[in-house]
Amino acid sequence: MFQIVQFLRSRRITTAHWLSEVLEVSERTIYRDMQDLITSGVPIEGEAGVGYVIRRGYDLPPLMFTRDEITALTLGARIVNSWADPSLAMAAQSVLSKIETVLPNPLKGELDNTRLFSPLVQIPAHVAAFMGELRSAVDHRKKTTITYVRADGEVSERTIWPLGLFFWGTAWTLGAWCELRQAFRNFRLDRIQTLVICEDNYPQESGKTLEDLIAQEKR
Repeated sequence: MFQIVQFLRSRRITTAHWLSEVLEVSERTIYRDMQDLITSGVPIEGEAGVGYVIRRGYDLPPLMFTRDEITALTLGARIVNSWADPSLAMAAQSVLSKIETVLPNPLKGELDNTRLFSPLVQIPAHVAAFMGELRSAVDHRKKTTITYVRADGEVSERTIWPLGLFFWGTAWTLGAWCELRQAFRNFRLDRIQTLVICEDNYPQESGKTLEDLIAQEKR
């Protein structure tokens, strides 16, 4: 509904058909949401089959955080700063800075006053570097070749399909489809010795997706 209001504010007249295509929902859903918006007091005029307009000058009330929400965001940023790669750590600090600029004066001090901390026991530099590369491989579905050391000391080279990164409190693991084993495997980032992102994309193949991996772990 927030998106509907934004579209109405930027257009002279908006049809339910156009909104349903842009938002990828049914026209029936748009009609229902329009009625809910009108009932809640949003000054929308129009009718089904014709189109809708919003009264000029209408704006959404600003969104604001509660103290608990500020605490959650601050703690999250501190954990990211301790346990993620430098790029994500900088992004987390940037988010907090942006939030602080829009907070009303009574809440501005809440970011610094949060008494929940993540001790700055940062992950090793090579693990942080691998994490940044693997995030890119996951996002772009790139096959990746790694040299991996198992807990028993056995070293192997694998070509894998990186599906997702998981944080377990003291270590990060990579969930992936392993071409060597033809099965899902979890790799600890601190046991990866070398890593090369390949040019090839891996396919979105049924039975080998992140959702399939998670479903398998739940069994």
